[in-house]
Amino acid sequence: MSRFIQLLVSCVTLGVGVALLLEAALGSDGYSTMINGISLATDQPFVLVNGAVGVVLVAMAWARGVRPGPGTIAQPMIVGLTVSVVMGVLATPDQIWLRVVLLALAFPVLALGVAGYLGSGTGAGPTEAAALAWDPPVPFRWSYSLVQGGGALVGWSLGAAIGPGTIVVVFLLGPVVDLLARRSALFDVHAATPHHRRPP
Repeated sequence: MSRFIQLLVSCVTLGVGVALLLEAALGSDGYSTMINGISLATDQPFVLVNGAVGVVLVAMAWARGVRPGPGTIAQPMIVGLTVSVVMGVLATPDQIWLRVVLLALAFPVLALGVAGYLGSGTGAGPTEAAALAWDPPVPFRWSYSLVQGGGALVGWSLGAAIGPGTIVVVFLLGPVVDLLARRSALFDVHAATPHHRRPP
């Protein structure tokens, strides 16, 4: 039961982080940028594209041994609901310095949310599953950056906007989540993939 409580709390935390990042309006994460770009290019609703791409990434990760679990389904649902609630309360500030503050607050909240829900060992969502699928040979801290960076490039090439927040997530979120995992078993990003060899 404790790991499902950790999943719930961590997904809510992640949702708050995503909402803060979006309200900062300084660029979203790479995965969301990709979904937005595909949505713009195909003229399909964001939610439909998000679901379709998510299924593809989870299936690809499963083919490489990263099995889905309850967290795979719960993560997007809880995070999406939390984002909607928080964004219904917050508004994007007009002052640039307040938006920078929101971005600075969003980053550690995002890191705690990602590390916490993966540490629950209940399964990974699309972005994290895609990163874990290549660890090994590529350590999570870098495979996550590659997935986020690839998503940002695809989204940008299709017309989606990027910004400082995108750059921060692409280059720093993976290493910070990995650092949390090394500091506490509570944040073990490989908890959902015990058959994977932990990097040194």
